[in-house]
Amino acid sequence: MLVLLVVLLGAAAVCARLGVWQLDRAEIRGDRAQAERVAEQEAAPPVPLTDVLAPQTTFAGDLVGRRVVVEGVYDSAGELLVAERAVGSQVGYLVLTPLRVAGTQPTAVLPVVRGWAATPQEAAAVPAPAGSVEVVGFLQGSEGAGAGIADGRTDAISSAELLNVWGGPIWTGYLVLDESDPAQADGLTALPPPTTQGTGLNIQNLAYAAQWWIFGGFALLLWTRLVRDEARGDADEEGVPDADAESGERAGADDGTSSDAPPSGGTLSGGDTAVSAPVGDAASP
Repeated sequence: MLVLLVVLLGAAAVCARLGVWQLDRAEIRGDRAQAERVAEQEAAPPVPLTDVLAPQTTFAGDLVGRRVVVEGVYDSAGELLVAERAVGSQVGYLVLTPLRVAGTQPTAVLPVVRGWAATPQEAAAVPAPAGSVEVVGFLQGSEGAGAGIADGRTDAISSAELLNVWGGPIWTGYLVLDESDPAQADGLTALPPPTTQGTGLNIQNLAYAAQWWIFGGFALLLWTRLVRDEARGDADEEGVPDADAESGERAGADDGTSSDAPPSGGTLSGGDTAVSAPVGDAASP
């Protein structure tokens, strides 16, 4: 059993290592697929925003990263800074500006992330272009409500909260700016196209990894089962009574006699023969 344990432990270790290898492959292939998807999004021609999403309608998950074009006028007075947003290893602010979209009745509002700045001063140094502007960017869904909007700052890009400040109707998502005509001044860091959470791993390789780990666990459970069966077999052998003695006791119980009682009509110690008379009859003289 110890030799078998060593063999099964070795098999379990191999299965565990193969599972880790498949997990690494899942990450590599997932990153490659994600990079290809981002490249396709960046190269895709933009489509009019109103063709894919209308104001006050549900934002579908497949719209994340969709490249769209829209025309309107920035409302610089309503501009907000979204705090605690990281780009690389730095934490700073997103510059969020409402765009009053042309051609909508009543005029609808689209939140536009124009870029990232390390400090509020850097953000203030890059005002939104005045007048009519055509912007191209990538769609992203609205975030959950945060702690609220105060002093020109917020901690979430929530359409529900922005509606109370900017009015509506409003889109249930926001635009990550890619291009602008006329172009805005330099000074803000452009953001990469948004992606859907949980798409960084390849599902097929994840399934392979899970299978290898299940095989490894099965090897350990197999050894545990074999040990239990072996122990149960030893216990059964120690608890089995002698077969001949058991059969003799069973036979004696069946005919009403025991092995210690002399048989009827047997020889007594004096050599005389025991004579039995029927019960209730008188003995002959």
